[in-house]
Amino acid sequence: MERRVVVTGMGAITPIGNTVEEYWNGLKSGVCGIDYIKKFDTSEFKVKIAGEVKDFDSERYMTKKDVKRNDPYAVYALAAGVQAFEDSGLDMEKTDAERVGVIVGSGVGGLMTMEEQVTRLREKGPARVSPMFITMTIGNMAAGNIAIRIGAKGVCEDIVTACTTGTNCIGRAFRDIKHGYLDVCLAGGAEAAICEIGVAGFTNLTALTTEADPKKACRPFDKERSGFVMGDGSGILVLEELEHAKARGAKIYGEVVGYGATADAYHVTLPDPEGNGAARAIRLALDEAGISPEQVGYINAHGTSTHANDAGETKAIKQAFGDELAKKIPVSSTKSMTGHLLGAAGAIEAIACVKALEEGFLPPTINYHVPDEECDLDYIPNEGRNADIMYALSDSLGFGGHNGVLCFKKWTGE
Repeated sequence: MERRVVVTGMGAITPIGNTVEEYWNGLKSGVCGIDYIKKFDTSEFKVKIAGEVKDFDSERYMTKKDVKRNDPYAVYALAAGVQAFEDSGLDMEKTDAERVGVIVGSGVGGLMTMEEQVTRLREKGPARVSPMFITMTIGNMAAGNIAIRIGAKGVCEDIVTACTTGTNCIGRAFRDIKHGYLDVCLAGGAEAAICEIGVAGFTNLTALTTEADPKKACRPFDKERSGFVMGDGSGILVLEELEHAKARGAKIYGEVVGYGATADAYHVTLPDPEGNGAARAIRLALDEAGISPEQVGYINAHGTSTHANDAGETKAIKQAFGDELAKKIPVSSTKSMTGHLLGAAGAIEAIACVKALEEGFLPPTINYHVPDEECDLDYIPNEGRNADIMYALSDSLGFGGHNGVLCFKKWTGE
């Protein structure tokens, strides 16, 4: 028997706010979290802007020792995980810990630690490399630390699929609960790749915009878009089997009803230019949800602000829905405000979909000024809008040709 899966808790650390409330209010207001990089000297870098986390107090969620022993990506994950767990109201003393899982990934892992420790190795020798180097660097420590913190003893995994990581983690958690392997799962992604080697690497890959004005840099679907902007942070959702949530009187934010995952099998960085893989992922999510294309009221697009992504994703949406219907569905890229959080992007964007359904408000794509004939959908330009919708999709596309799509349903109490 397939079981229903609902969202009962959420946590977020983002460039526009360090709680779900701050993040969501920022999205509704069209706040741009992109600014000049403060973490390191960018004088020799072509790219000088990013979506950094600001005013973050890690010690609200963990000890100084925890912070020192973890890479920032894992610190962000633990903070968002604690927020989500506390928001859910779960009492582990009254919950079967072996039926509670954690599936949280990172696209890059502990890149800042790797940069620091390789520099230390070259400058000071092998004896000076931190004894915590390995545990700080590997990408599974976000999931491991959250499981340790809350005492979750079920599935504990780190799915790594580049920029589709957060979406795939949530999708896997959804399926594990739906098919009876878990009752509860904390799922999402975390990233902290804004460091010298990270910015240099993405810059030399010609993936980042070199726009000098941070408030104009990320302009998804706009004809003058010129590359993506890196962002840091984490998003974690508590997914729970419906009857389990009802039995403990949990607040239910929304329902996960469908998931699609495919591969382009095309190129290591470029998406399929026709959007075939992404279109199939959309159709798979709709099929699992058991809904018609006409029932979708909003799409939170991957929308990275690169030429190839935005044009290909527009084609994917048209292919999945048909040209006429596709032009009627509101689509937005909230990356225009947060930048691209890589492995965490799908997780914070899933939160945006849940909140959009809950509050009946669709966040905008800011910095949209010059229409592109290749991108001719309704991108909710510059200002969000009220809309009472029942279903929303969150799309994620990752290097390696990974495509992931989640379908969420508004919670109506039934």
